[in-house]
Amino acid sequence: MSESRVTLTLESGIAKVTLNRPEKYNAIDLAMFQGIDKVIKSIKADPAIRAVIVSAAGENFCTGLDIKSVLSNRSSAFKLLWKWLPGNANLAQRMCIGWRRLNVPVIMVLHGKCWGGGMQIALGGDFRIASPDCSLAIMESRWGLIPDMGGTVALRECVASDQAIKLAMTSEIIDAKQALSMGLITQVAASPMQAATELAKQLLEKSPDSNRAIKHIYHKIWSVNQRKILALETFNQLKILVGKNQRIAVKRQQGHTDIDFK
Repeated sequence: MSESRVTLTLESGIAKVTLNRPEKYNAIDLAMFQGIDKVIKSIKADPAIRAVIVSAAGENFCTGLDIKSVLSNRSSAFKLLWKWLPGNANLAQRMCIGWRRLNVPVIMVLHGKCWGGGMQIALGGDFRIASPDCSLAIMESRWGLIPDMGGTVALRECVASDQAIKLAMTSEIIDAKQALSMGLITQVAASPMQAATELAKQLLEKSPDSNRAIKHIYHKIWSVNQRKILALETFNQLKILVGKNQRIAVKRQQGHTDIDFK
């Protein structure tokens, strides 16, 4: 199966998903959001899939949201944030939550830059294996935004609250060694794809019912109040965006042309 921004191939029970926008450093535009969402649904519907490996083409895993492509288009922003109920996961949040809701283990293979939205996608995995040169960051505050792609649910399972707040407020870029020491990633490997494949094969040797039950139980224990977190992410992001749009409108009325998105 192939999407314009995402590819999916099946190999002996392992679904290999590749973010495929290397010319834009795999920055996430609406088409990639939709492509990832569709791939997750395809995996969920295929009982033959026993494990998932997510990687990216090019020099970087993902440099984050394609800000100008998404936020400058009100229709795109609406499609990302719209949801029926506050506690539901919208399209943006399914980039993380969607992987977590699969009944099979998901392994993220990280290299190069894993920033912003890329970090949110990575947090959706049950395991994160990074190359030694990988850099990671929760980058949204650099644009005057908050992390709102569901990664908050997973982040609290990985790191202490002070570390999470520091990463989110400062947009600090950390290396793979630092990320491993604080629990943000699972493993650092010289060949992360090889390590991921070996882990996937190891998991395939176990009962799929056992893997499914373990994932469900452990996520349920660690993810109390998930719907509340998803609602808070969306509410606060919308509040920020409304204020931002109001400031931009005022600047335009005043004749400013050098308008940024902060």
